[in-house]
Formats: sequence, C-alpha cells, structure tokens
Amino acid sequence: MKTTILSGREAADKWLNELKPEIERLDPKLAIIQVGDDPASESYIKQKIKSCEKVSMRHQHMHLPKGISFEELMDKIENLNNDSDVSGFIVQLPLPSHLEKKVPEIIKAINPKKDVDGFGAYNLGKTFLSTEFEHLPPATPAGIIRLLEHYGITVDGKHAVIVGRSNIVGKPLAVMLLNRDATVTVCHSKTKDLRSFTKQADILISAVGKANLITAAMVKKRAVVIDVGVNRTQDGLCGDVDFEKVSKIASAITPVPGGVGPMTVASLIRNCVRAKQRQLET
Repeated sequence: MKTTILSGREAADKWLNELKPEIERLDPKLAIIQVGDDPASESYIKQKIKSCEKVSMRHQHMHLPKGISFEELMDKIENLNNDSDVSGFIVQLPLPSHLEKKVPEIIKAINPKKDVDGFGAYNLGKTFLSTEFEHLPPATPAGIIRLLEHYGITVDGKHAVIVGRSNIVGKPLAVMLLNRDATVTVCHSKTKDLRSFTKQADILISAVGKANLITAAMVKKRAVVIDVGVNRTQDGLCGDVDFEKVSKIASAITPVPGGVGPMTVASLIRNCVRAKQRQLET
C-alpha cells in the first residue's frame, strides 16, 4: 500500500476556508506579542500573519524590544486583556533569557477568555473534562486532532504513543486522545528502552525537538506517524522522524515542514474565532 503524506497545508486551507464566513460575520481580531528577534519566532509569526491575511482576519503584531522588563511586558498584557476590540492574543515563545523563568506568570496573566494559544491552566483544565469542553484547547494538539480527522484516521481503540511530555503538546494531546477513546502511552527523556514502546504504536507522535530521533527500526509497520518536531540543521529544517526511511513503512506520515505547523496556525485562528463567539455570548 502507498504511504499517505498527511499534508497540513491542504488540511489547514480547508479549515481556514470553513472559518471565513464566521470571520466575516464576527470580525475578530488577533494580537501577537513578540519580544526580541528570535529567528524561529520571526518565521512562525510570518506564517500566522499570512494565514490571518488569507482569511481577512484583523491582526496586530506588537514587536517589543528584547530588553523589555517583566513589568513592562505585564502592562502590555493587561492592556490587551482590557481592550474589547482584541478577541484573543498570544505571547510568542521562546522569550529572552531574562523573561524565560517568568513564562508561567506571563501565561497566567492572560485572560482565559483571550488565551487563544490554550496554554493557561483554565483552558488546559477544561480539556481534561471531555471533548465538549475543548473551547480554547492548546493549538498544536487541536491541530493534530483535526489533521487526523481530515484524513479519516480514527483514534478510538488505537494505541497512541506520544514521545514528549510538554505542557504545550505532549500532556494535553494525551488527554485529548484519551477523550476520544484511544489508549495512550506517554514517553519522555527518562523512559527506558524507548523503542519497545514506539514499536507498539498504531499512532506515533513525536514532539521532542531532536533531529531524526525516531528511526525506521522504532516504528511498527503501517503505523500513522505524526512529527511535531522542527529542527534547524545545516541541511535545512527536519523533524524528529527520519522521514525518508520511516515513510517507507508507515501507512501515513506528516512532512516537516508542511505537516503539523500549518495546522497549529489554523487552530490558533479557529480559537480566536471561538473566543469572539464566546465573548458575545456573555
């Protein structure tokens, strides 16, 4: 059987087109706070702005100096919390070193109703309850779920193995898959004999950020492989998965770039639309 390439660009375009009527009706606005000039952040923000323009959604890019103080940044966040014209906003990570240790406080300061990245405790906690409470779920896990749905890949009864336990991807994705009746195993840097777990996966997701961590010898034949990693090497961008070799045995696999990334951006825009919907309901 031929391996299906799970194009996030194709799935994201369809999702964004579906959102256009609501965007036109509700006129939401997304704000993006960027601190400093991290090259990866620059690239991610460009993709977010490009997608906003594609669906004619209003957006604001607040590019702040690298040396901004914690107090000044918190003031900017509070201004956006109180700006009724802003439907949702994000603080692009990573932050400069002097702010990195303050990330939990920064995320906590974002009004949960405008937390379109879905990183805050309130929105994370709601995802634990059931699918019905995934109002503003974390953008990357929600994008992965949508990508699987787009290609008709069911997760109920499947064994999903996630490599990576971050609060942004691994942990919330595990819960969202559990809520859809998958059996879930979460592996991480302290897991012994990683291959023994990944070989069991019907659906294997790697979100570590280590180039070519997942080799063909670690993947079960005909497994679905979702590569969340984005690694910059001398040869360009690559994921956590050895795409060339794993694609020969997987039933379906995401490319890097062009896989999970576009789905994360589309999910962010969907969350901004949903935030505006819910704000109008209250």
